[in-house]
Amino acid sequence: MSPIRLIILLVAAGAAIGAALLVRSMASAPSPQVSNAEPQIIEKQVEVSSTKVLVARTDMRIGNLLTPDDFEWSDWPEKAVHTGYITQEMNPEAVEEYSGSVVKTALLEGEPISSTKIVKKGETGFMAALLAPGLRAISVEISPETASAGFILPDDRVDVILTYEVEIVTERGVNESTQTETVIENARVLAIDQIFGEMDGTQVLTGSTATLELAPRQAELLAHSSRLGSISLALRSVADADENEGTATARTDLLDGDSGAGGGVKVYKNGSMSGRS
Repeated sequence: MSPIRLIILLVAAGAAIGAALLVRSMASAPSPQVSNAEPQIIEKQVEVSSTKVLVARTDMRIGNLLTPDDFEWSDWPEKAVHTGYITQEMNPEAVEEYSGSVVKTALLEGEPISSTKIVKKGETGFMAALLAPGLRAISVEISPETASAGFILPDDRVDVILTYEVEIVTERGVNESTQTETVIENARVLAIDQIFGEMDGTQVLTGSTATLELAPRQAELLAHSSRLGSISLALRSVADADENEGTATARTDLLDGDSGAGGGVKVYKNGSMSGRS
């Protein structure tokens, strides 16, 4: 055998032995095990500095009159505190200060209170914020005798009663007669300019002007009625506030002159009214 063939045979034999050893090593190696253990979650608590911010306790609509129960202090991240927010550190008496304000922009539960969303009593726009959309505020002169002796307060419901004088012409001549009728029902009282006064020797709250919330046509009727005669306000029960879905009703047909208060002289013939002049 030639030397070259011998070398080739030795190389081939070495390669075969190496391959056999490699296969044996792989066969004897342990198979990888799959772990069924649940992954561990590492919780890391990070302290975030916070401050107390005044927020709305419940959802509030435009025009809501705020009470102390409508506010609460809530923890708020210091980095997220807007300059317009009311903080307990800067204004600890804010609940008492902002009670009696009116919601100008609807608020959601937990939303921070700011001066752009509410109107404080006495500020410009306070009365306008109280009004429901499409309604008007109109004032009428009153007295303790014509306004339930001072017991009518803001947010009460009243009826407006007109008392006026008419002349009745009969076959026997002209007679004067006093007529009374309710011209507006279930009107909401927005404000009463109450002051302390004396009635029958007792100190009571009295007012000279009442401001009512009415539709534009109803406001015209009130202004017209106040020129025809004396206006009285009759306090309604709380149970009647939702009558007609809580909206006021009025005899606005009186403005058209078809049948109205103080519309001239009533003429009676044979005990029945025959016309008006």
